[in-house]
Amino acid sequence: MCALHGTGEAGGDPPYDAVILAGGRAERLGGADKPGALVGGVPLVELVAAAVRAARAVIVVGPPRDLPGVVFTREDPPGGGPVPALRAGLAQVTSPSVVLLAADLPFLRAAHVAALLAALPENDTEGGTAGGAAGAVLVDDTGREQWLAGVWRTAALRAALGAYEGRSLRGLLGPLAPVPVRLAAGATPPWFDCDSIEDLHAARARAGERRERA
Repeated sequence: MCALHGTGEAGGDPPYDAVILAGGRAERLGGADKPGALVGGVPLVELVAAAVRAARAVIVVGPPRDLPGVVFTREDPPGGGPVPALRAGLAQVTSPSVVLLAADLPFLRAAHVAALLAALPENDTEGGTAGGAAGAVLVDDTGREQWLAGVWRTAALRAALGAYEGRSLRGLLGPLAPVPVRLAAGATPPWFDCDSIEDLHAARARAGERRERA
């Protein structure tokens, strides 16, 4: 495996860190190690980490794994949910922007991350963001926001998290009014996640189809 340290400037991307949430209980997978499940012969979490290779720091919230160059941390308590996990990951972030991702997105690629970064509003002269939006998120083909496939201004996210007492990512992130990012149809959607064993089988089948067409 290769190290994942980056400069945050590859391909003209602005400096950013990445937080990958990989500590869930995977109840719909019978408690299996979902981030370590293989798609196309590669662990899911490694596929996601590769999509943010240009990040200054890649922070995985979950059990340590053999991923050189990645910073690992844990939420308190472990398995406590996405909001505590985000809190733990954000504590390690030093860049002005942070990409927030789930660890089970086998078809997310660097180009999708670049599209999110390009959609992130610029800071205004008073330290806010243009139009009041503090982030950008992928939306699926039904228009639904994908809260674990987005990019955020670190300062705005920290402020929101500091004032938030709930457990819902939507409740935390929705008020930040992110810019919706819609991608062209046709390719395997980058928001496809592996919540269930059926999803995992479908992802493996799609990965096999991609290899055959290559």
